Parts: sequence; C-alpha cells; structure tokens
Amino acid sequence: MRTNRIIQTLTVIAVLGSARARADETTVARRIVVSIPDRKLAVIENDAVVRVFNVAVGAPESPSPVGTFTVVNRVTNPTYYRPGKVIAPGTTNPVGTRWIGLSEKGFGIHGTDDPKSIGHARSHGCIRLRNKDVEKLFELVRAGDVVELRAERTPEVDALFNDR
Repeated sequence: MRTNRIIQTLTVIAVLGSARARADETTVARRIVVSIPDRKLAVIENDAVVRVFNVAVGAPESPSPVGTFTVVNRVTNPTYYRPGKVIAPGTTNPVGTRWIGLSEKGFGIHGTDDPKSIGHARSHGCIRLRNKDVEKLFELVRAGDVVELRAERTPEVDALFNDR
C-alpha cells in the first residue's frame, strides 16, 4: 500500500515537472532577426540578444526574401533537392547539417558545404551559416519562432548588431 502511494506521488511530481518545463519553454518570446546588409543573424529571447552569427545571404540575382516569417520545421542532416538532382546528407550537401524551414516556401536557414561564402551575398535566397553555427542555432529555435529578414538598417537593427 505504501509503495503504491510513493509511486503515485512520484508520478504526480514527474507529470507536474514535465508540464512546468513545457510551460517555461512556451513563455520564452524568441525571434530571429537577420540584417541582410550586415550579413548577420541575431537570436533574441525576451528582448535580449542571446547570440549573433555571421551569415551569407541571397545573391543579387536570387535575393533573400524580406519580411516577417515563422519557423515551420527543423531537419537534422537534410537531403537537398533541386530539379533533376538529389544530394544525400554529407559533406557535399549544399544545405549542410541542419535545415530550419521558413513559412516562405522554399526558403530557410541552413548550413553550407562552402564556408567561405559566409559574409557574402552568395546563396539562392536562403540564409547560410557555417555548419558549427547552424548546429548551435538549431538548438535555440523552435517551430513557430518569428524570423525577420531585414533589407535596411534601422535604429533597432543597428542596436542589435553594433559592436558584435
């Protein structure tokens, strides 16, 4: 009888702890801001900058979309698809080791097989990070997080990226 009560108590504690962890995760106001001209990405939680990463952005002939989007999915070791070509996960995969899909169809934030492109306008519109950086970013973001791709410097963008 006593064993059953202990098990019941532990079960209640585990359920409450799990619910609290989920509640804590959902109370974080998280957004990602990308400054296309600065070629930088900031992760912001509850109005505080958590991390800043250098990125590559869309080339002039294939610019990054501008606006506010949301994260719709997260994929570890993605397969790359383009008409007539499929590239399996690995060192030659153009999207690197992580894909963070955006609500703008076909666009995302991802790694790269060309780390020298970081800091330049070289992608087909997506936001690229070094694989080690996108792996860190991947752990910070969740589906539903807001992603703002900014084409112009504003006082807010300047404040996010100055001295970083």
